[in-house]
Amino acid sequence: MTKKKLIETSLPLEVINAASVREKSIRHGHPSTLHLYWSRKPLATARAVLFAQLVDDPASRPDEFPTVEAQDAERARLHALMGKLVVWENSLDENLLGQARDEIRKSNSGKLPAVLDPFAGGGSIPLEAQRLGLEAHASDLNPLAVLINKALIEIPPRFAGRTPVHPGGNDQATYQRAEGLAEDVRYYGQWLRDEAERRIGHLYPKATAPDGTEHTVIAWKWARTVKSPNPANPIEVPLVNSWWLSKKKGKEAWVKTTIQGGQVHYEVVHDANGPTGDDEWTIKHGKGAKAVGDSTPFDYDYIREEGINGRTGSHLIGIVAENQRGRLYLSPSLEHVNAAQIPRLEVDEDGDIATNPRWFSPPAYGMTKFSNLFTNRQLVAMTTLSDLVTEARERVLADALATGLPKGDRLEDGGSGARAYADAVATYLALGVSRTVDYSNAMCSWHNTGEKMRNIFSRQAIPMVWDYAEVNPFSDSSGNFLGQVEWVVKVLERTPTSAEGTADQGSASERDYGDLVISTDPPYYDNIGYSDLSDFFYVWLRRSLRDVHPQVVGTMLTPKAEELVANPYRHDGKAGAERFFVDGFNSVFHKIRQGARPDVPMTVYYAYKQQEAKVDGATSTGWHTLLDGLINAGWEITATWPMRSELSNRMLSQGTNEAYS
Repeated sequence: MTKKKLIETSLPLEVINAASVREKSIRHGHPSTLHLYWSRKPLATARAVLFAQLVDDPASRPDEFPTVEAQDAERARLHALMGKLVVWENSLDENLLGQARDEIRKSNSGKLPAVLDPFAGGGSIPLEAQRLGLEAHASDLNPLAVLINKALIEIPPRFAGRTPVHPGGNDQATYQRAEGLAEDVRYYGQWLRDEAERRIGHLYPKATAPDGTEHTVIAWKWARTVKSPNPANPIEVPLVNSWWLSKKKGKEAWVKTTIQGGQVHYEVVHDANGPTGDDEWTIKHGKGAKAVGDSTPFDYDYIREEGINGRTGSHLIGIVAENQRGRLYLSPSLEHVNAAQIPRLEVDEDGDIATNPRWFSPPAYGMTKFSNLFTNRQLVAMTTLSDLVTEARERVLADALATGLPKGDRLEDGGSGARAYADAVATYLALGVSRTVDYSNAMCSWHNTGEKMRNIFSRQAIPMVWDYAEVNPFSDSSGNFLGQVEWVVKVLERTPTSAEGTADQGSASERDYGDLVISTDPPYYDNIGYSDLSDFFYVWLRRSLRDVHPQVVGTMLTPKAEELVANPYRHDGKAGAERFFVDGFNSVFHKIRQGARPDVPMTVYYAYKQQEAKVDGATSTGWHTLLDGLINAGWEITATWPMRSELSNRMLSQGTNEAYS
């Protein structure tokens, strides 16, 4: 007889939800900061669910807990343990994790089961399985997700406890987990940054303040331009959402425009008397656009036509520089305009941006290729950084061999020697470069209240940005390259290595599920276009890693045809998209039912926005689709729990194989 698990009876929801909400404010070292991915599960939720999924409910062990009172007391004890487990600060507490593993062994014949997430995505579930000492398996069709999971669960255990190979001595006396690997990523990341600056640093001149002092630039603020439709005054019109560079109290700065000789002149003013209301912008959603000077109105259709026909430009409207007392805002200069006027590179790694307007605005304005999302200078910077990953790998290999490490096989072939180690360092450096892409493109903006760069993916889409900020990758401030490497290093230093992990690329409908416990977070119907969005990063990761992970990054773009997302632009409208999703979903969970362990319930997450719930409290169509699909595939729903975070409600379904329930 199959024993009921704790998750089928009770959960300390309030504690789990509170920890999950708090997790959103934890940054340095949190695995979600390794690399951007969409709709990640909170780690606290994944950790708690896995534990409760694998531990028997006390009522299933009447010999040990014969009375209701004894069962309630045991549940309270397990809930208290879970209350400690979900706290982020306890995530590396080996004594506490050891207690959790002991409880899991008690309910699984003295063993720690292997866990699989076939829709691994950002890796929360496999990572938390590994943290609990379980053999973790992650698979996903998306190569970006596969690389993230390899970096989280597959690579760190292989090199756990290793000392760094870089010359010049180690920073620590002893190394736990993947701390030695992390130190090498930091060291060779610094070399990569310095070498890139040596080669292209001249493209990023310092800015001169009015007092003659020189300052490193953080970002250049640009505005896209179109010619005014007024034939009597056909000036190039800057398209600006806000003339303010800083609204921080006491440090206000804004851009003042004047027309001089038929051209727009820009001057940065430092006071709080800048434009307000309709004077603050020249383009605004819902209102259209207008020319500076004579306020000639024009609409988005006119801008689209200009963009499609290649008749747009850009003006430098301000400079943000480093200063001892914060940010320094300066007027544009001819030197800085000219520094950006370099020939445009033709990049091999490119591709068409999806034409789904729900997720991608740029194609409507003539920006149809991913390379179109970068300035000429940014293309040079990103190709330089990407190509230097290969050179850094060669340096790591030489230094590793010099320490006496055997050459061994490559990482992708299961090696753990010098070649595999060099591949591992290169993987994390490439993720650092890819993080930089998020901030070093022409769809980033300047946050005028936080005085920092805003990355392209402030939401799960690529919207059009009219006045964009071009970051300096060699500054010491917001958006710089070395800062992105440091985010990667901080995650790697804290990554668990107590169990083995594997991350493979493949379709969930084709893989084997034999003798595996399943916990998964499948795609949410049509909410997110994972593959189309991932291509933005993938084209650069492929350039850096095609020799390191040739099987994972073997395709020009991420696979699309099999992706389990209800995309009407890919499947002949909404009806076709729904059929594709439902049929694919049912097929996957039917196959899981045939192979997964029958003695442990499967857990399935589904996230939906609060506004998708009906007035009467019924949940969204997607949630009903998921439940119907599970039942049609032969599963029995034994419990559902509302798992909440700051951003969304996350519903969790537990199913057990009907044949054994």
